Amino acid sequence: MKNLRRYGKAPFRVAVVHGGPGAAGEMAPVARELAVDRGVLEPLQTAATLEGQLAELNTVLTENSGQPVTLIGFSWGAWLSFIFAARYPTKVNKLILIGSGSYEEKFAEGIQQTRLNRLNAADRAEIEALFAVLTNPVANDKNRAFARFGRLLSIADAYDPIRYEEEAIDYRVEIFEPVWQDAAELRRSSMLLELGKQLRCPVTAIHGDYDPHLAEGVQQPLAEILQSFRFILLDNCGHKPWIERQARDRFYAILREELRNVVEGDLPPNFHPAGQLPC
Repeated sequence: MKNLRRYGKAPFRVAVVHGGPGAAGEMAPVARELAVDRGVLEPLQTAATLEGQLAELNTVLTENSGQPVTLIGFSWGAWLSFIFAARYPTKVNKLILIGSGSYEEKFAEGIQQTRLNRLNAADRAEIEALFAVLTNPVANDKNRAFARFGRLLSIADAYDPIRYEEEAIDYRVEIFEPVWQDAAELRRSSMLLELGKQLRCPVTAIHGDYDPHLAEGVQQPLAEILQSFRFILLDNCGHKPWIERQARDRFYAILREELRNVVEGDLPPNFHPAGQLPC
């Protein structure tokens, strides 16, 4: 899988950044939807270190946009976009975080247990078996186990999903393990939030109320450090808003509003710094 897909027509002023780490391709539905009226880039992270992914993303955006972009990051991709915007402030004019992980360690406790509690007994047993494979240093075919692990967690993460054809996602455990170790250490050391103090662009976080990643773990820490921050909580919505029957239309309406405001150069008329707008 190459490290970039393009949707729509130039200029490409929007980029969607997938989660994982090591789950390239999962943002394709969002890219296709937004490309109806704009050019969208879908960078696919292939580097196996956090620094490598930042450098790779910088290269892709520089070579294919050549101007500040709006970054739309999902899950791990929200963190990567957050770090990137802090590292390269002149290259990002707006940051949109979807289903972001918590920015402080205390809010991350209990996420996996919440997911397990939402699964039936058979799926919980399979999760345990897959985890044993993924943590076994000599196990073979870890990528297949990683893919199945991700699909089971997606069941736990969804509130009321529509029926949809799953995207071709390139699951790579050899990317996940080292990148997540780097990222987890950033959060443990509080350096993740420290990086956020370098952000100069407006930030909007969109989060489902059923997402096992606690909304408070995104809203509270970021509201304390960001000057231009908007938090939107979607009702009856899990980790991936674009698959949620009761939240999908509202989610895309919000995205289009946010992107329209960038093009027009204005903040939303109901913008509240460090505020929350429930939906």
